[in-house]
Amino acid sequence: MLSRYQQGFARCNTAPTAKGIIRARNEDFQVEEHLGFEPSGEGEHCFLHIRKKGENTESVARLLARHAGVPARLVSYSGLKDRNAVTTQWFSVHLPKRSIVEWSALNSPSMEVLEQTWHARKLRRGVHKKNHFRIMLSSLKGEQSDIEARLQHIKNMGVPNYFGEQRFGHEGNNLVVAEKLLSVGDKSIKRHQRGLYYSSARSLLFNSILSERIKENCWASLVPGDLVMLDGSNSFFPFDETDETILQRVADKILHPTAPLLGRGDKYSVKDALAFERKVLEDFPLICQGLEKAGLEMHRRALRLVVDKLDWEFECNTDGQQLVMDFELNTGGFATSVLREVVSYSSV
Repeated sequence: MLSRYQQGFARCNTAPTAKGIIRARNEDFQVEEHLGFEPSGEGEHCFLHIRKKGENTESVARLLARHAGVPARLVSYSGLKDRNAVTTQWFSVHLPKRSIVEWSALNSPSMEVLEQTWHARKLRRGVHKKNHFRIMLSSLKGEQSDIEARLQHIKNMGVPNYFGEQRFGHEGNNLVVAEKLLSVGDKSIKRHQRGLYYSSARSLLFNSILSERIKENCWASLVPGDLVMLDGSNSFFPFDETDETILQRVADKILHPTAPLLGRGDKYSVKDALAFERKVLEDFPLICQGLEKAGLEMHRRALRLVVDKLDWEFECNTDGQQLVMDFELNTGGFATSVLREVVSYSSV
């Protein structure tokens, strides 16, 4: 049941007519993580700034643990980065005695340690502030004027803050497992793996609510009862309909309406917003009950994603026309959610 919902999420504009290819090479998809703070240079956690190519985050973390001779649990990172890309991110390794490790010995064509320093605390998931993307769409076919109009609209309005398809696994397989786990239970799935499937399920529920709000033309505006989130944070508060400044702050992309990431707790909207959410979620009764029983804490996520410092250029070479996009997203934002509003893309 779940897997059939992963396709067909509404767009904020009409479906793109232009087509292009992403990740023709790893270099075509570049991501640079920005922490938003400077490591102190002191403490027992070795911070490593690493550029990797064609490697996933978890495999690099395991490599760092083996090289340092420490358990994998002592290696941390803030965010998972794409494998089929060139990505730069931070890792931390807990070395209580500030042991000297020759990290440069790990340098290879697929990985380079750019910087090493120290900090008093380990990296925790989601603590970095932004990700900077530079993405090339190759074999581009379509009207340049239409593409530019879409990009300008994104610059002005942002995009729906969908979880990207990578959250759901290859061909949505994570959702198949999630449904089995949450509706009937599956003791064969190890406890440490369950978080992945729980995350996939509630990401899909969030996307479903967002899609319906796009269809009702209220994904970037408020309805009575909304919980409103401050851009770039997890801080939210009830929409006060008597406060006229809130509507202006939403128009200025400082505040955004939200939808739930299902779990236990009382972080529910009220009034029209709650009725809207319940109408969508009633299609998933066993999944909603399963997420609550799993003990996950309910969170909220903004329905709109602001695309900062968006720039683009068209290039031509022997393979035809290309589009190079450069932009920044807050932590938790998916570049593919931006791309899907510009072109119909595929991977080689």
